[in-house]
Amino acid sequence: MSANSQNVSARRAKAISLIQAGLIHSQTDLVTHLKKSGFRVTQTTASRDLEEIGAVRGRDVQGESIYQIRGSSDEALSRVNPVPSKLILSVDHSANLAVVHTPPGAAQFVASSLDHANLTGVIGTLAGDDTIILVSKKSAGGAQLAKELLVFANAKNSRSQKSGRK
Repeated sequence: MSANSQNVSARRAKAISLIQAGLIHSQTDLVTHLKKSGFRVTQTTASRDLEEIGAVRGRDVQGESIYQIRGSSDEALSRVNPVPSKLILSVDHSANLAVVHTPPGAAQFVASSLDHANLTGVIGTLAGDDTIILVSKKSAGGAQLAKELLVFANAKNSRSQKSGRK
């Protein structure tokens, strides 16, 4: 996966997060917040991202115009979600922890994908810039969790290949 497509995926995942937080009332808001998060973005790029993730204008509880995700956030993530296995560089474990290494900027995006995957035995996920820590419910569940992560990533990769996506 190219660095550019990783950046696009990370930027769109951040846009989804900002929209879900109720912070985006306009394309200008999205550009401003993405720039604050370190993404180089223009109004045209923000417009394209909003279209790709399925964001639509709606009203919040106070009646203010705001962007919302059409459908579920899982659907929005699946539209921008590259095959996780391509973003998982390595998986390691210790005691009740599984540690996933990703390319820079991809950890939060991959962690969100893992959170929505309903992996069994996970009580928490913590993401930095290029590292994700998953905490197992079992005191010695890190090894099993690491195996499950690899199976999950490979299964997502297989489904994408079967449906003709690269």
